[in-house]
Amino acid sequence: MVTARKGRGGRGPPRPRVVDGGGGSMVSRVAVLAFCVAGIWSAYITQGVLQETLSTKRFGPEARRFDHLAFLNFAQNVVCFVWSFIMIKLWSSGGSSSAGRAPLRKYWGVSITNTVGPAMGIEALKFISYPAQVLAKSSKMIPVMLMGTILYGVKYTFPEYICTFLVAGGVSSFALLKTSSKTIKKLANPNAPLGYTLCFLNLAFDGYTNSTQDLIKSRYPKTNPWDIMLGMNLWGTIYNAVIMFVAPLLFSNWPYANGFEAVRFCQENPEVAWDILLFCLCGAVGQNFIFLTISRFGSLTNTTITTTRKFMSIVISSVISGNPLSLKQWGSVVMVFSGLSLQIFLKWKRKKVRDHKE
Repeated sequence: MVTARKGRGGRGPPRPRVVDGGGGSMVSRVAVLAFCVAGIWSAYITQGVLQETLSTKRFGPEARRFDHLAFLNFAQNVVCFVWSFIMIKLWSSGGSSSAGRAPLRKYWGVSITNTVGPAMGIEALKFISYPAQVLAKSSKMIPVMLMGTILYGVKYTFPEYICTFLVAGGVSSFALLKTSSKTIKKLANPNAPLGYTLCFLNLAFDGYTNSTQDLIKSRYPKTNPWDIMLGMNLWGTIYNAVIMFVAPLLFSNWPYANGFEAVRFCQENPEVAWDILLFCLCGAVGQNFIFLTISRFGSLTNTTITTTRKFMSIVISSVISGNPLSLKQWGSVVMVFSGLSLQIFLKWKRKKVRDHKE
């Protein structure tokens, strides 16, 4: 959401280039992997449940909705900024030296898309269900392949097109199938076309954010994940503070989220404040496990874990949060994750070929 790209690391925190499973026995490697899986699953599944609760539940004696979902991004920025600052102090062995690391000013531009994109993804929950949002945001490969083909003339293999067909077909069929009345009643303003549009715009902004973060890391090789997390969330905090607290003071009819109203709602409903704090902590802690997974087992293992986590989030949302899915909708879910699983398998095969050549 408002965190560093899950990629290569530098000095200090775990370095993703070290893909040796920790160098211990098979038992210790399995134990570390299980620890990573448990950490990623528990952190992000809990965060998903909290996100869905905050977007659908009614609070207080007046049964009011928490309509200020964009405030979650501001809170996440603040918590992740503090968290990354603490992690840098704990992990960095090079003191406060910034040699070879990207200066904070380098993050101001990319932080704009990292602020706008996740805000769109969260706002989508006003219009579509949480399972629908998870599925839509799982289709990142579609805009990547479209942009690659149309703008850069990239040629993809037939199995890669099969992956895209499965994901696109699954998301499309899920969107076209009728949503249960129980799920629709929980939404603030049901509007599937708008909800899916916001999700796909979120993916487009994320694509730019990720590419720019990669460029920063290539230019400043000693920049580690916590440096990126710190820079992104510093600027994200500033942007969101201006949008949510300064703009409402300057414009009486400010149409976007109002930070003052969000804080007032939390004061009147402390349960919401605690849910927001836990939501933010889950995101920050989850990043720890992602960095650890990449450093010990590589990005492909991390992708596999996070993909299965998304499937489990949909299952839990259906069973626990009361979002029943029809048999046809479950077929669409299986179709999407079959495409994602095939994509992971193709990446694994390419990696094996590269390793063999080396």
